[in-house]
Amino acid sequence: MGFPLPLVPAGTADQVVTGEDSGATVRRSVLPGGVRVLSEVMPGLRSATLGCWVGVGSRDEEPARLGSTHFLEHLLFKGTGRRSAMEIASAFDAVGGEANAVTGKEHTCYYARVLDDDVPLALDLLADMVTGARLDADDVESERGVILEELAMNDDDPSDVVHERFVELVLGDHPLGRPIGGTADTIEAVGRDDIAQHYGTHYTPPGLVVTAAGGIDHDTLCALVAAQVAASGWGPATTGAADPLPRRPAGEADLSGLTGRTLVLHRPTEQANVVLGTTGLTATDPRRYVMSVLNAVLGGGMSSRLFQEVREKRGLAYSVYSFASGYSDAGYFGLYAGCAPGKTDQVLALLAAELERLAADGLDGDELVRAHGQICGGLVLGMEDSGSRMSRLGKAELVHGEFTDLDESLARIRAVTSDEVQALAVDLAGRPRSLAVVGPFDPDREFAATGAGGARA
Repeated sequence: MGFPLPLVPAGTADQVVTGEDSGATVRRSVLPGGVRVLSEVMPGLRSATLGCWVGVGSRDEEPARLGSTHFLEHLLFKGTGRRSAMEIASAFDAVGGEANAVTGKEHTCYYARVLDDDVPLALDLLADMVTGARLDADDVESERGVILEELAMNDDDPSDVVHERFVELVLGDHPLGRPIGGTADTIEAVGRDDIAQHYGTHYTPPGLVVTAAGGIDHDTLCALVAAQVAASGWGPATTGAADPLPRRPAGEADLSGLTGRTLVLHRPTEQANVVLGTTGLTATDPRRYVMSVLNAVLGGGMSSRLFQEVREKRGLAYSVYSFASGYSDAGYFGLYAGCAPGKTDQVLALLAAELERLAADGLDGDELVRAHGQICGGLVLGMEDSGSRMSRLGKAELVHGEFTDLDESLARIRAVTSDEVQALAVDLAGRPRSLAVVGPFDPDREFAATGAGGARA
């Protein structure tokens, strides 16, 4: 079933109590201070994955602080008022734990996977990092160099570059079009005070979501979270009845003024990396399940149309696929391939032709059955991992406002019809297309038969 997650006042009793066939149980509580805690108990599992989520991402940065969200992610591992960076790392290593973080365009998550006996330690460490970051000026300068090296590493990978530039083309000046990590110039410019202000503004108890999955106890988890937040003295509402922050509003950004654009970035590479695509669906669009099936049919596996036509039949590429990402008010959809520069026009024509063929002719029953099986199998296998279940809880709370159990998710996927897939393909094929190319080409090189806009970025 799908269970709504209303933003009830702090201190309210559990809002969700549900079980799955596996015996997993999902519960949700809102603590004093507005902190939300969601857990999924997985019987028999001797490990657990915990996550501390904050609903802030790169799209939320002030113009003078671009890249500060990702910068802050790095700095939270550099030390707190209670622990040095070495002490944080040593504590996780001493119990064989794994800890990391991910910055997105609309949220940030700090997570750890540990043995069930070490859940209190892991939660203490993560909560200390989130609530008590030191943000030392010397750490800012040393980590600035690390982040610049990370950006340089990504810039050396043409497949990373082409995807990033494609998003910029499709979303234009929308904040979602900005790179998550910022640029070398913005990282050089952002100061310690900028990062500290970003931290103080967005890292507050009403904005914190704690999720956990595996060998855990919900009541114990809530008690640990409440104790950690209260002891930290974090924010103005650590003990009062502050309500959770409202979720990011869903909607449709006005991208109607954007026409398809083309960018050719010269790089002396052995391969051309290309992405052809357009705007997509938002994260809460009812057609997102249809998009998952369309993606599987078009470019989601070895039996997909793009893999068969571009790689298997013609041997034009090693890597070829389709992809889609959705956010609160915008999204994008693209077709990627890496190929020999001399084959680029042929490959791009095939990418465009397969999207148009799906729109014109639809798909057959065998393709639909395979897509259903591929997605459902991948979903079930993914749910064997506590990290996937922890992440599902965070996204349910911050993005969807609804927890969808495994059976309901499978049912929604299997309910997608051929007509729905074709209708979405018609929609996507009729939108303005953008083309990003990274390879040994002149910037004014023209590529035919793509349907991409001729305007140069």
